[in-house]
Amino acid sequence: MYMEVEFWGHTFKVNMIVGVICSFLLAIVASMMGFGGGPFMVPLMTVVLGLPMYLVVGSSLLAIFFNTMMSSIRHYQFGNFDVIFFLIMFPAAILGGFIAPQIARRVSPLWVKRIAVAGLLLLALNLLGVI
Repeated sequence: MYMEVEFWGHTFKVNMIVGVICSFLLAIVASMMGFGGGPFMVPLMTVVLGLPMYLVVGSSLLAIFFNTMMSSIRHYQFGNFDVIFFLIMFPAAILGGFIAPQIARRVSPLWVKRIAVAGLLLLALNLLGVI
């Protein structure tokens, strides 16, 4: 089942079945591992679903927002939550979320992808215990 998405005068066909199944599985893994899912949602939307980076960034953030909220609530209910750490990190996250789109708008999409790849490599190496 395909859905047509129109954005900035361009039309994209998206396989909704693949998108929903992959997003569901990604949400489970992201919630278990303790991250929002962005490192995997962006490649899913660009590579698998064939959407352009300028559409994917905002869309993935909105999708990840709901997963992160639900996951945070559940972790809080289970006692896996440090209020002091949250209060320290929250202002930095808000500021970063405000500044980053302005920077990304001024940088070429190729460099945004390169930065994302470097970040994913560092994350992978860290999760594997290499660094």
